[in-house]
Amino acid sequence: MKKFKWLHIIAFLSVFVLLLQGCSTGSSGEKENSESKESASGDKSGGNLVVVRLSDATGLDPHFITDIPSANVVHGKVYETLVAFDKDRKIVPLLATEWNQVDDLTWDFTLREGVKFHDGTPFNAEAVKVTLERLLDPATGSPQKDKLGMISEVIVKDETHVTLKLSEPYAPLLSILASNEGSILSPKSITETPDQLATTPVGTGPFVFGSWKSGQQITLNKNNDYWGEKVKVDSVEFKVVPEDATRLAMVESGEAHISDQVPVTEIDRIENSDSLNLFRTDGLAVEYVGFNTTQAPFDDVKVRQAVSYAVERQAIIDGVYNNIGTLANVAMSPKVFGYSKDIEAYPYDVNKAKSLLKEAGHEKGIKATLLTSDRKERINMAEVIQSQLKGIGVEVEIQVMEYGSYIEQVDSGKHQMFIGGWGNATGDGDYNQYNLFHSASIGSPGNHFYYQNPEVDKLIEQGRVEVDPNKREEIYKQAMQIEMDDAVYIPIRNYEHIAVYNNDVENFWLDASNYLILNEVTVK
Repeated sequence: MKKFKWLHIIAFLSVFVLLLQGCSTGSSGEKENSESKESASGDKSGGNLVVVRLSDATGLDPHFITDIPSANVVHGKVYETLVAFDKDRKIVPLLATEWNQVDDLTWDFTLREGVKFHDGTPFNAEAVKVTLERLLDPATGSPQKDKLGMISEVIVKDETHVTLKLSEPYAPLLSILASNEGSILSPKSITETPDQLATTPVGTGPFVFGSWKSGQQITLNKNNDYWGEKVKVDSVEFKVVPEDATRLAMVESGEAHISDQVPVTEIDRIENSDSLNLFRTDGLAVEYVGFNTTQAPFDDVKVRQAVSYAVERQAIIDGVYNNIGTLANVAMSPKVFGYSKDIEAYPYDVNKAKSLLKEAGHEKGIKATLLTSDRKERINMAEVIQSQLKGIGVEVEIQVMEYGSYIEQVDSGKHQMFIGGWGNATGDGDYNQYNLFHSASIGSPGNHFYYQNPEVDKLIEQGRVEVDPNKREEIYKQAMQIEMDDAVYIPIRNYEHIAVYNNDVENFWLDASNYLILNEVTVK
């Protein structure tokens, strides 16, 4: 039994020193303007931070968010979790000040006192219970349900103590509770206005939701009644600017401050600019070409294998991504627990590809549609793949969609091939394996391959309950080898997250999940 005890003052320091100060951008001066003021201690505060992005959020309800760009708007900003990750990806207190794993199936949490939701509702054990029970209720229809589906009961002991009873051991429990899926929602909103949570989030975080003009911008305002250390800026605007060149020009001119979706083709320009700065960090995400295994001709494993042999992956890393990120061998980053370097992706072999197509009865070739979102790099990747597959007689039609429409398409299973990415939010292999490959995750939870393999399902379920780390790693290795043999996807790239910011910005950073950390950011 592992037991964690935290005094309140230690909890406060852990979160706000470790979580907020690490990996910050460098200082670039101390000028004051009409939007910025100096406190008595010399710290700047005030002003509006403008973040420009390629696409709008698809929704703001954590129980329905399945993509990092949408979660990035609310996670750690409007919504908070019981526990959090510090800059070293270690679990630290947040809305819970201490926790105790009583046994494999029982977890006790002591909650922070004096916290209120943005609507004035007190944060307490009942709020935790209402939030988790909404997530777990089949009637809610949350695609995130299975990520915490092992919670069988939420027991309120008193205002500040809650117990989670599990139906089976679950090794990554704390990491899921620290992620967007573990967000604690206002019980008043859940009870009175549940349908509004998709557009009007109500949490306990340092920012309060302001407004959302669909397709244009989302505004968050400083929470002046926040229980902890207050943010420095008055507001944050997430503006939708589809054109890559326009986003960069806005940051360079000062019209915007940060863009966390940076074209790799602009890296040299940014690094040579006196007014632009680049933040880079290795990520937990992976990028891949996926097959809908239920759609002909990709319901035939030989066809999937043939296409896998015909894609020259390193050429994509070199030519499309300018060596930003590294060549992936599986759909799991090397920074994620459970990764194995021993799984080998299909090597580039045109002759083998042609032979497999012939065996599958497609000697004269096939036609296929490749779906991608409208990110410039992914469009470029699609064009390279189109060219490469032409060499084995596969005629590819590229279908480009705005991000929200792209998500709807892969969620509904109307695609054949697609360029996808999976942003691990926990650092644990279960987040990749269960969401991407388990049959229970088909559709919006993440299994856009529509892949079903009872043996893989069984291994993934074993990995969830196994408490021995070495045994868990071996289980995931076995599962990943089967997935590779079945040619469910073509691994392309381990992410390196990048953001551009101008000289007016200080003290922001990206974490390994690609979340913008804005708690200490200042603007001149």
